[in-house]
Amino acid sequence: MSAERAVKEFMSGHSKWATTHRQKELVDAKRGAIFTKLGNIITIAARHGGDPASNPSLRAAVDKARSSNMPKDNIDRAIKKGTGELGGEIVEELFYEGIVPPGAQIIVKCLTDNKNRSGATVRHLFTKNGGAFSAVMWNFTQFGVIRIAIEDLKEKKINIDDLELELIDSGISDFQKEAEGVTIYTEVKDLHKISASLEAKGLKIMSAEIEYVPKEKVELADGDKEKFEKILEALEDNEDVSDYYTNLAD
Repeated sequence: MSAERAVKEFMSGHSKWATTHRQKELVDAKRGAIFTKLGNIITIAARHGGDPASNPSLRAAVDKARSSNMPKDNIDRAIKKGTGELGGEIVEELFYEGIVPPGAQIIVKCLTDNKNRSGATVRHLFTKNGGAFSAVMWNFTQFGVIRIAIEDLKEKKINIDDLELELIDSGISDFQKEAEGVTIYTEVKDLHKISASLEAKGLKIMSAEIEYVPKEKVELADGDKEKFEKILEALEDNEDVSDYYTNLAD
């Protein structure tokens, strides 16, 4: 798996499974930017524990980094930075919210060691595309979101309906079946507990993150979708942007 594809799968924004289809040649400069993005994701996850065996979010981040051929030294350094074993600049988690034509809401999550740079870059991206910063957080709710690929469920011979009933009994908020796999929504406080129970079944978690889920969604016309896709591509290309969340219907 290429580094670029790994980041696309990690970023959950406009599509639950982040299935954008553009292809670009991965030159050295691009690879460096993607490694920076992945390193920041690992650093933030490691703040909740530096052992991937007991930290599902960190384990998912490390797996993505490895699948994109990120050097082991880089991964280890990112973990130590998150646990405080290494000094240096502090990586901050920042959120920017706004509206872009034709009225789509978006929340942009940045992991950065320079908040002035990140804020200026995201603002420029919004205005360049006819949008603006604006309060939209009111239309989103935070959930723990876990994704498991359909291939893993089939490999482990897991009956999806049985899994859904079991998880409902465990107190999850929602369970969605999709062509790519299943998406499980939990209360934020239950994310690690549910993740651990799934891994105890031998399932490989594709991602386990706290995400902003829209309460009300909008549909875009095909022409508008193309314009919006360009904005999302620009976000994915920015090394400070680790994720984005929109109110678009899938």
